[in-house]
Amino acid sequence: MERHAFGETHEVTNQVPPLADYNLFSTDTALSTALERDGALWHRDALLRDGAALTTPDTLALAELANRHTPELFTHSPRGERIDALEFHPAWHTLLSLLRREGLHALPFSDPRDGAMVARCAGYFLHAQLESGSLCPLTMTFASIPVLQREPALFDTLRDKLYSREHDPRDVPLTQKQSAMIGMGMTEKQGGSDVRSNQTHAHALAAGGRDGAYRLVGHKWFFSAPQCDAHLVLARTDDHASLSCFYVPRFAPDGKKNAVQIQRLKDKLGNRSNASSEVEFLDAFGIMIGEEGRGVPTIIEMANYTRLDCVIGSAALMRAALVQAIHHTRHRSAFGRQLVDQPLMRNVLADLALESEAATVLFMRLARAFEASGDASSASATSPVERAWRRIVTPAAKYWVCKRALEFTGEAMEVWGGNGYVETGPMARFYREAPVNSIWEGSGNVMCLDVLRAMEREPESAQALFAAWQADAHADPALCAALGRFTATLKAPAEQRESSARRIAQQIVLIAQAALLIQHAPAEVADAFIATRLADGCGQSGRVYGTLPATFDHAAIIERAFSV
Repeated sequence: MERHAFGETHEVTNQVPPLADYNLFSTDTALSTALERDGALWHRDALLRDGAALTTPDTLALAELANRHTPELFTHSPRGERIDALEFHPAWHTLLSLLRREGLHALPFSDPRDGAMVARCAGYFLHAQLESGSLCPLTMTFASIPVLQREPALFDTLRDKLYSREHDPRDVPLTQKQSAMIGMGMTEKQGGSDVRSNQTHAHALAAGGRDGAYRLVGHKWFFSAPQCDAHLVLARTDDHASLSCFYVPRFAPDGKKNAVQIQRLKDKLGNRSNASSEVEFLDAFGIMIGEEGRGVPTIIEMANYTRLDCVIGSAALMRAALVQAIHHTRHRSAFGRQLVDQPLMRNVLADLALESEAATVLFMRLARAFEASGDASSASATSPVERAWRRIVTPAAKYWVCKRALEFTGEAMEVWGGNGYVETGPMARFYREAPVNSIWEGSGNVMCLDVLRAMEREPESAQALFAAWQADAHADPALCAALGRFTATLKAPAEQRESSARRIAQQIVLIAQAALLIQHAPAEVADAFIATRLADGCGQSGRVYGTLPATFDHAAIIERAFSV
């Protein structure tokens, strides 16, 4: 009888080696060319360095560790004192240190120069391919800075700590720390996205008004990153029917924990490395920022930045899933040849590559618009086209790109087969992360209605944008026709436009992506994208990836997407 050594029943073959030790930046043609085009070539060396550092085996392991060992809440000390302490795995703090070191929490504000917003968004995109949960507190910190800058007295006490590139995890008063993180608390049980139904009240401690001290009583149903050093929250004052915005620190002026009690941490589908919570305000100390009764417009400026980061985060999930899928097919054989050499698999991968590149060029163009348009809360002398990209295309992109990430990560997981469905690889985590960006900072319907509202409030900007697209599309009959159908839709009665808001937002993004690809991608890429997303008869492709016409060079599209 044949005997076998203990545990050796077969030889392990045809399994794919882990994807590691490659450069996230240099292997991404769409990103690297956009960096130069959009004025941030000066940041190239930093991105090359970071792109290599983020794919070492030790760094890749941080993402798995931070999501396996999720944060824990300890409401009381062993002696029964209320402490509301959070404990994270060391991997979480290492991830935040990496993000902070690259200035992704403040770069355009701390180091302003031409292309700084583009540089920051490119770096954020690289880190978002590693791990998603750690992005949340840094995104909110970044988005809070332009809001806090309008409060000079308060900002003077925060500037150095907000701009610091050192992560300080200590749970102590901010005066004792090297750096600060800022969170956000808007939604309540009864309202969700309808923040105007909020019931939390703020009572003035003295004269009140802007810069005045208040005590807050109420709750927040979603309170993002409760370990942050302060949060911006919405509440009602006794003297105004509309909501106001408040800066609520984790520690009160007397050095004691502020009366913001964490009730529990959310048990989330994904984004598990990050702590999200429910809290109650029990006479919590807060300072009004912005004008009284103008809380929603005040905090919406913060949301505009976080919406852009949602687009980037979803585009990064697409990119991460795509390179994993391509790597897998280059090392896995089935039915007599490598997967990547099989025509139908090439079709799937090429279609995914088109979607990923279109998302990348879109968010980089939005980054340039954010930089060019400056303060989005005021209609300045900014180019109407740049304002339109920021104010109209951003919510549309937040709707469409975040939606596409769900389908995209599912398709990429399927390329891996059963190995993609288990938690020992990254695909399951990518898939679980994908839905949050569609929900956070406004669900799909909220975004699409915001698109309509923006076009109605700034018709000149909308018309300028559409005219620019028409000029870009003049040489492409399919894109011209799509633009004509889109503008006809906008002439429908108001109720019909609202009913069609998702279709309108979708068309805005697809036309924008097509116009950008015509300008900045090889003809093969632009033509394939337009033929399957916008041209007459593109319904034959449907919403399933892998339905590109066979006439396109699928292998060339894949090679452009990821060449190592």
